[in-house]
Amino acid sequence: MPKARAELVCVSDTPFYHVISRCVRRTFLCGKDRATGRCYEHRRGWIEERIRLLASVFAVDIAAYAVMSNHYHLVVKLCPDDVETWSNDEVLARWCSLYKGPPLVQRYHRGDDLCPAELRRVDEYAGTFRKRLADLSWFMKCLNEPIARQANKEDECTGHFYDGRPWPSPLRGQPSAVPI
Repeated sequence: MPKARAELVCVSDTPFYHVISRCVRRTFLCGKDRATGRCYEHRRGWIEERIRLLASVFAVDIAAYAVMSNHYHLVVKLCPDDVETWSNDEVLARWCSLYKGPPLVQRYHRGDDLCPAELRRVDEYAGTFRKRLADLSWFMKCLNEPIARQANKEDECTGHFYDGRPWPSPLRGQPSAVPI
């Protein structure tokens, strides 16, 4: 019987996972399309830049990556204990470096006076964002979605760019994470 994605990732078993994300419609992620002569090599930079950004925001270390013509591979180390040491302010700042954040969090960042109920809600947001910043699915969503949007805009099309959601494969052993 197939396992749910939530059951595929268990940090207590192993923090290391291999993830592959493939393109659909014979779309080029990077490289040169010999049929049309069009070059997509600049997209490699999009992915590498986005991986660097997300590795600095999430509690995920990148052990290795490879960007191919129609897919990419990531080897990641999940570090969920790291987010527990981050203050709520750091969690909110990290999340808001990727997304605008709810209006209440924006008001909190501006230093507006908030009532106790609003401050509790800001703490709830921080708790939600803390979980997301340690989650592989959210990491992959934050990686794939902007790349897909840019590529679809460039290709003047709509719809899926990647072939469904990536499935993580647990890695046994301990590859060493290196900064990228």
